[in-house]
Amino acid sequence: MRRITGSILPCLVAPFAAISLAVAQSAPVVIAILPFEDRGSYGQDKEVFRALQLGIPATLGAELVRNPRVRVADRARVGQAVRAEARHPSSRMDAATAAKVGSQAGARYAVTGNFADFYGKFRIDARVIDVQSGQILKVVSNNDPALQDRADLSRIIQALADKIIGALSLAPSTEAAAGQARSVPTEALTQYSLGLLQESQGERGKAAEHYQRALTAFPEYAEAREGMQRVR
Repeated sequence: MRRITGSILPCLVAPFAAISLAVAQSAPVVIAILPFEDRGSYGQDKEVFRALQLGIPATLGAELVRNPRVRVADRARVGQAVRAEARHPSSRMDAATAAKVGSQAGARYAVTGNFADFYGKFRIDARVIDVQSGQILKVVSNNDPALQDRADLSRIIQALADKIIGALSLAPSTEAAAGQARSVPTEALTQYSLGLLQESQGERGKAAEHYQRALTAFPEYAEAREGMQRVR
């Protein structure tokens, strides 16, 4: 039997290593979007702020998956993992717990954070966490004073999604590279968030009303249409 010499072995191994690397690079990056905490907001009904604890991560996830290299972990599975940690969905989550939740949801990275609305001045901070190491890779926020108006909430979340994509060293989506971003009116985003809140509480009829209001304000709102289909 012919022996494989040391000089030939690397030649045989290298193609398989290259194939493995190519597969790893082409596989989607799975991100778990965890609930966001309201760290003290004023100027609107408290129910709106409770709703945004769900609406902001849902909207952030919808923006992230516009990138073909990203897949967002199933929201129900993330919720299960959060409850398994005996955590209130809106409570602050440290990096170690976020990593544990992300791992249980089958994700490579986890994103969590908080927001504050001070009479229309809106700030969101998001932490990008490596699930394997439990370390915070980066904290991103809308720290540009020109992008802190609540009326620009959709643009604020889009900017955060772009920063998260950059933090993970992923190429921007074609739409982002071309500057083509959808503009969801804040009223539509708020109604969608209220729909998510009512749906989470089992109030399907009330959820449908809010989803319909979101669609009235923004007829192209795919997430609100999906919400309506779920509660019908």
